[in-house]
Formats: sequence, structure tokens, C-alpha cells
Amino acid sequence: MGNKPELSISQVVNMSFGFLGIQMGFALQNGNASRILQTFGADVEHLSLFWLAAPITGMIVQPIIGHYSDRTWVRLGRRRPYILVGALLTTLTLLLMPNAALFTALLPPLWIGAGLLMFMDASINVTMEPFRALIGDNLPSSQRSLGFSVQTFLIGIGAVVGSLLPYILTNYLGFSGTAAPGHVPANVIYSFYAGGLVLLLSVLWSVLKTKEYSPSELKSFAENKTETAESTAAFGLSTIVRDIKEMPAVMKKLGWVQFFSWFALFMMWVYTTPAIAESVFYLKAGSRQDLYMEAANWVGVLFGIYNGVSAIYALFIPKIAKRYGRSKTHAFGLIVGGLSLISLFLIKDATLLVIPMLGIGIAWGSILAMPYAILSDHLPPTKMGVYMGLFNFFITLPQIVCGFFGGMIIKFLFQSQSIYGLLLAGVFMFLAAFFVPKSKQ
Repeated sequence: MGNKPELSISQVVNMSFGFLGIQMGFALQNGNASRILQTFGADVEHLSLFWLAAPITGMIVQPIIGHYSDRTWVRLGRRRPYILVGALLTTLTLLLMPNAALFTALLPPLWIGAGLLMFMDASINVTMEPFRALIGDNLPSSQRSLGFSVQTFLIGIGAVVGSLLPYILTNYLGFSGTAAPGHVPANVIYSFYAGGLVLLLSVLWSVLKTKEYSPSELKSFAENKTETAESTAAFGLSTIVRDIKEMPAVMKKLGWVQFFSWFALFMMWVYTTPAIAESVFYLKAGSRQDLYMEAANWVGVLFGIYNGVSAIYALFIPKIAKRYGRSKTHAFGLIVGGLSLISLFLIKDATLLVIPMLGIGIAWGSILAMPYAILSDHLPPTKMGVYMGLFNFFITLPQIVCGFFGGMIIKFLFQSQSIYGLLLAGVFMFLAAFFVPKSKQ
């Protein structure tokens, strides 16, 4: 049995460079989907229902892509063909989504916008899942914290650019930040165009610069040769059911952590713009429409800040995890995130909202790296893709639950005051920290 050689920093960066563009597109979706859907007529209490399209497609797509990428080997490799196809589809959707109003002759714009949101997330999942598995495929255990931290750093950079683009285009390049009723502002439209271009180019860089181990090489690295042969021979979607039953115990424990932390994130993404508009910007003089757009642009800046912090924090995660352990490192990040989300409920000054974004950035950086680093050491090499895909269940399920019940919670429990959704998100972050399992490293 051989050991996987350690890769250089440049090789690790090249392998994950596509995440820069993926997260740029994801940030544009997160920061502007609610605005786009409300522009096309969605009510605030219904926003979480439209956002259900994203986790539902992720729950379906990621395990299937993981399962088949485990068993694919073509000239381009096993993971890279899926990465490339997903990138092409995501780029196309980024070009179409802000222009949904142009297709009103076919369907109502709200339907088209929701459909494109679903298709965009499906495409992003096709691209993203193989990138996660690639870290497990190519890196030895000693470098996996580094590998996922590099991904987190690139995710942070891409998200900063994606979050800030509408603000930059309006305030520095002269693009309009407002539009006629039923139309998306020019700053959002051209931000989506730029995001699509960067996504495609960055993914192409990873595809061309990364080599993959062949199936025979991966077998030589496997700790259990019999298990490897059996799992490679098994084929078909029915084996996913068996894989679920044989899920490692650590993966089940991490499922609770993912459930509470991603429920909190989903609440934050969906309700931050209306919450900040109501609790901060509507306190000023001006029309509701103008103040809402001002709030939406500022939320883009705030999201850019927390993503920037996550990128910087990712550089320190490997050393922190090495000293204190992966579990304690992740629990710390979640606690800081919980405190920060709760503080959003208390702050009434737009500028001071920057402060809690620092803590949310630490939590986000940890969420993107540590669960995967903890999990990867407990997965068989030949099932890295399918289990990384199944692990996505614990990300999508809380979003689906939040999507169904989040709007009702906001409307009936909180009397349509979105800011209380952020308070609830903070409580859920604390619960996630409580369930973090102990890890050996």
C-alpha cells in the first residue's frame, strides 16, 4: 500500500481555483436573488419558498454526481468532466437570470426567475461537488485541512467580488442602481455577466492545470483492498441506498452540526436584506423603494465583508486546527457566528453592521472547511464522491425545512418582522456548536 505524495501549495491552489468563480456566482445569487424575485412580484413571506429550489436540486444532484464521478474515467479524468459541464451551465444561467423579464411572453417573470434560480443551483452543484471530492482524492490526510482551507480562501475572495460588484458598478462605474417596476437594475445585470465570465475562466484553469489519479493508482492508496474492489464493481443508483445505510458514525454526528448551522445561514441569506431595510434603513427619510434598494446594495457590501474575513481566516485555520484540534476550532467559529447574528438584532446604525460581519466571516470560513476536513478521514477512497454528495443532504435538508417553515415563522411568530429571523439564526448557530463531534486531529 502506497501513500499519497504531498502536493505543493501551487498545485493545491490550481486544483481549487475554480471555486473562485463558483463562489462569485453563488454570492451574486445569494445577494441578489431575493431582490430579483421581489422585483418580479414575490412577497417577503414567500421568499423562503422560492429559495427551496436551490436545496432541493442540491439534494438530488450532488449524490448522483458524486456516485457517477466515483465510477467515471475518461481522457479528462473522473471529476473534471462534471466540473466543466457544470461550469458551462452555470455561466449560461448567470447570463439569463437577471433578464427573466424579457421572457414574459412565455411565462410570468416570477416563474421564470424561480425556475432559473433552481437551474442555477443545480448547475453550481454539478460543478461544486466534484471539487470537494477532488481534495479527498488527491491529498493525503495531513494536507486535507490545508486543501479545504485553500478552497475556503478562494471561496471568500470570489464571494467578496461577487457581493461587492453591484455596489461598485453603481458607485464607481456609473451603472444605475434602480430600474422601472418589474425590471432588474443595470448594476445587477452586468454583475451577473461579469460573474459568468470569471466562473468559466477560473474553472477552465483548474480543469487544465489539475491531474487526477487513475483508478488503479487510487486502489494502491486504499487501506482496504477488498472493500475497494467491491465498491468499484458495484454500480447503479441502488448502491446509494446501501451507502446511506453504511454511513460512517462521524458523518451522522456532523449531520446535526450541519443542520443547525445551515438553517441559520439560510435564514441570514433570505432575510438579511428585508431585515436590514426594516430595522435600519426605513428609519431614515425617503421613499420605501429607494431605501430598500439602498439597503440591498449595503447588504451586498456587508456580505462581501464577511466573505473577505472568511478568506483571511481560512489562512489561519490549518494552524489553529493543528494546535487545538479540528472540533474545537469549528465549535469556536460557530459560537462567534451565533453571537454576531444576534448582535444584528440590536444594531440600528448601518455602519456598525460591519462589526458582526467579522464574526460571521469566521463562522463561514469554519463551516466551509472544518466539517469536510473532519469527515474526509473517515471515508473510503473509492466512495469519496458519493459520500461528499450525501453529506450535502445535511446542508440541503435544513434549507428545505427553513424554506417551508421560515416564511410562516416570520409571518405568524414574528409578525412579518424579518429581523427576528436573524435572531433565530444566531440561536441555531449556538446549537450547531453544541453538537460538534470530537475528532482525532
